[in-house]
Amino acid sequence: MTTLTPSYQLYRMAAEQKSAEVTDWSARISWVLGLVVFIAFVYWLMRQGWKWRGSLQSGLPELATTPEGFADGETLLTLTGRYHASTTAGQWLDRIVAHGLGTRSRTELTLTEQGLDVVRPGAADFFVPAAALREARLDKALAGKVLPEGGLLVITWAHGDQLIDSGFRSDHAAEHQAWVDAVNHLAGTSGDHLTSTTTSTTEGTAR
Repeated sequence: MTTLTPSYQLYRMAAEQKSAEVTDWSARISWVLGLVVFIAFVYWLMRQGWKWRGSLQSGLPELATTPEGFADGETLLTLTGRYHASTTAGQWLDRIVAHGLGTRSRTELTLTEQGLDVVRPGAADFFVPAAALREARLDKALAGKVLPEGGLLVITWAHGDQLIDSGFRSDHAAEHQAWVDAVNHLAGTSGDHLTSTTTSTTEGTAR
């Protein structure tokens, strides 16, 4: 029986280990490539779904632009924060993507007696006339985005024959309540009954 020398045994073990590394590396590359293909496919499906939703909402009128002389009016409130999304009013998962309303972005809000001016760097700006404002409320979820209780300022407004919920989050969440009061005052509603009804609908849908 042949006895292997210690040096030969070490050489053989090193060769086997090297071979194993090559085999593992090949499997890892295949796994990574498969994952990349899967992610690309999911992304493609998401884009197709986004386009399909946009085509369904093609009947939504163009968004209003800031009227001339708007800056000359008295400013009631301003806010800097984030625009999260817009949905069909009362349906927190029915995202609206037409005219760029589905794009999350930074935002600067200005409220005057004329209405609400929404400036979004890198996305489409829009204007909501005072006559189109319906109510404002504090909420925690919109378009699949869930935040702490009261973490979202949701403003409901009419556009064409559709009611829209648009969600905003101030850089200073303590400002939200002042916006709820001001928008509801401008819209001519107290907002109390509407807020409780909408919140319960949202929570029911989430469950």
